[in-house]
Amino acid sequence: MDWFTASDYWLSRLVFQRALAGVYLVAFLTAALQFRALLGSRGMLPIPRHVERMPFKAAPSLFHLHYSDRFFAASAWTGCAVSAALLAGLDSRLPLWAGMLLWLLPWLLYLSIVNVGQTWYAFGWESLLLEVGFLAVFLGNDDVAPPIVVLFLLRWILFRVEFGAGLIKMRGDACWRKLTCLDHHHETQPMPGPLSWFFHHLPRPLHRVEVAANHVTQLVVPVLLFTPQPLATAAAALMIVTQLWLVLSGNFSWLNWITIVLALSAVEFPYDAPSTPDAPLWYEIVVLAVAALLVYLSYHPVTNMVSRRQIMNRSFDPLHLVNTYGAFGSVSRIRYEVVVEGTADDVPREDSDWREYEFKGKPGDPRHWPRQFAPYHLRLDWLMWFAALSPGYAGSWFGTFVERLLENDRDTLKLLRRSPFPPDAPPRYVRARLFRYRYTSWRELRETGACWERTYVREYLPPTRLAGMAQRS
Repeated sequence: MDWFTASDYWLSRLVFQRALAGVYLVAFLTAALQFRALLGSRGMLPIPRHVERMPFKAAPSLFHLHYSDRFFAASAWTGCAVSAALLAGLDSRLPLWAGMLLWLLPWLLYLSIVNVGQTWYAFGWESLLLEVGFLAVFLGNDDVAPPIVVLFLLRWILFRVEFGAGLIKMRGDACWRKLTCLDHHHETQPMPGPLSWFFHHLPRPLHRVEVAANHVTQLVVPVLLFTPQPLATAAAALMIVTQLWLVLSGNFSWLNWITIVLALSAVEFPYDAPSTPDAPLWYEIVVLAVAALLVYLSYHPVTNMVSRRQIMNRSFDPLHLVNTYGAFGSVSRIRYEVVVEGTADDVPREDSDWREYEFKGKPGDPRHWPRQFAPYHLRLDWLMWFAALSPGYAGSWFGTFVERLLENDRDTLKLLRRSPFPPDAPPRYVRARLFRYRYTSWRELRETGACWERTYVREYLPPTRLAGMAQRS
């Protein structure tokens, strides 16, 4: 079938596939380096306990069949290896069917991780990676030209990501309609980056322009993805520029990067594509069947998107084949942070020697300038932002986190930038206090060198010790 493929998008497919493999690599690396403290057998939310109460049908995962920390590590590092192989172009050197199986492997592995990841993996970019990764299986390799229907479905995902995010803003916080959200957002976002302080101090009229441009990019430009070239390429390029602006303004894991990857699939690069044979019949049948399934399943995200009660970041099937997306439907006006401290004193008093634990990404020491981590995802730091909004967000894991600090647990301490206690001398007590943070002014920055100013609000967790420590001391 001549209409089945689009040879003009041969380079677009290549760029898309290599970029997606890079995102997969970061995702698996994040899982491999952090899982023991978060999800391991002695983690804050252990996988073995989770799979006991979660049916396989509701959240399919290899770890329903078997779990050990060693098996999880092997799965995550295998995902890294396969992603690196795809990044290097191994799929192009294989027969079509083998290349498809190679792309299927990281999708299956990451699906298994997400479906047991619990609150640590309850982010829209997890489902987005799985939805995009599933389509990548059917995009083909050098044996065939890119299938038009798969390219269309990739644009359909990009449309839902951008348009859905635009709708949730217009329906949500009034500051988006008043063009004032960026007066607060750069200061209160989950994990500021090294340039966020400067973005916050941009003139307020420029903030209004930023918000208005965001509305245009998310509510008007996505429609142009389905127009003829070169208009569709121009629309995708504008989305890429907008996402790069967001990359500079904060740490949003790989959300911006995978959106850029999606936009790359809509760009028609000027390139003389090599001649390829006609697609085999079995491949055409498989692609069209998958496309029909995804169109059918799209009913739920479409009805959600047009609903006045639109919800963000929800998957409508256990395989995360179709999902709904969106972010920052509401914007906080005040930034709160939970500061965790420990002391080696036998009796915890207010004047005890309380030493602060420093996190890698979330604000702590007012003089510590934020760093760039995205697309790498600091899962604990992100959840600490939610914990500061309400203790209810941390009820399932914060107590265990404190317990691991009292034990000087090695895997937990690896998630932090710095522990104030030596490995052989854990704290006797740990407490948490809630502070209000605000960016300093230009004058305050020059005088103090601090990018943050913080004010004590209240006790978050009273001084806590390990059960049974009183009998041992």
